[in-house]
Amino acid sequence: MPQLTDRAHDPAHDREIETLAEFDEAVARGSLDGCRVQAVDLTARTPDLLTVATSGAVFLGCPMQPDGLAKVRADGALVFPPVPDLPFDPYRGLLYTPEALFEHLDAGYDATPDALAYAWFQRTKADGDIFASMLRSIHDDAVSDALDEQLAGARVVGVMGGHAMARGTSAYAGAARLGRTLARSGLTVATGGGPGAMEAANLGAYLAPFQDDAVLDDALELLAKTPSFTPSITDWARAAFDVRDRWQSGGDSIGIPTWFYGHEPPNAFAGHIAKYFANATREDGLLARCNGGVVFLPGAAGTVQEIFDNATPNYYESHGEPTPMVLVNRAHWTEKLPTWSLLQSLAKGRPMESRIALVDTVEEAPAALARLSAK
Repeated sequence: MPQLTDRAHDPAHDREIETLAEFDEAVARGSLDGCRVQAVDLTARTPDLLTVATSGAVFLGCPMQPDGLAKVRADGALVFPPVPDLPFDPYRGLLYTPEALFEHLDAGYDATPDALAYAWFQRTKADGDIFASMLRSIHDDAVSDALDEQLAGARVVGVMGGHAMARGTSAYAGAARLGRTLARSGLTVATGGGPGAMEAANLGAYLAPFQDDAVLDDALELLAKTPSFTPSITDWARAAFDVRDRWQSGGDSIGIPTWFYGHEPPNAFAGHIAKYFANATREDGLLARCNGGVVFLPGAAGTVQEIFDNATPNYYESHGEPTPMVLVNRAHWTEKLPTWSLLQSLAKGRPMESRIALVDTVEEAPAALARLSAK
């Protein structure tokens, strides 16, 4: 979140509190002075608020009883109250989970928080309301903050590819095995968080802890019965949760989808989901956090855009030394969508030239990524 006071530059006064447990720990230390309390329900913590020091604290979207609210304001705390009647929390302190976005799926996808947030976005983006625009911006900034906290210290590799890749296809199975291989090598898999190749890579990472190869095969067979999110997002999502229920405690990965493409639902296999309203923020944030490189599976316009969104900072070295880029499927990237030749031309004579590779099959991608990372 934006720093609101000079004191925020002092690490001792820059503690973010995002859960009740963290709130209780701070109270036990005797002061909330300088803390930023994010989207924590404090209605049951009035006695603590009445007694603990809160001077210089910032409360972002925290429900409170009137007595507690009056006291912290009297202390000089800055209070951003919850916004009523929203299908999302603009001040959220943590990333989404599949369970949170798909809550009430039994009543149909249209009843889920994910669908309701998309409907709100569609309704408000058309009327030019500055308040709605501000809420979207606050939400996306909070999500970015939570994403940075989640990925701190992680080696992140992105897997990009088309949303149209159907369950039950060999391409989908290959993307799932790629995600599993990358996760088993200790990398954190990050995708655009949607269907198709993105779901497949998150699925592979989710099933990485299960050593029996038959587990992935069985999961792919179950999912193949509902190949696409059309015509029914509800059936498509239920099939994913059936897999999760059968194989519980799967591995973690990251999904970074957007309500800008709200007709594409998020997939249920990413353990943590950073969902944005602004697609530009989402695209740049996804690629910028892939410090271990990116694998580009066959896709269309969106994947082509991601290739060059990734190539630009590598070309200018604006994020430091170039990160690996591996394009999969020679025919796709040299004939159908001849992106490879342009990427080679951009890279020629620059440090990024040794960090790009084109391979024929998805099975070759992990070795290519490791080879480029070692250069």
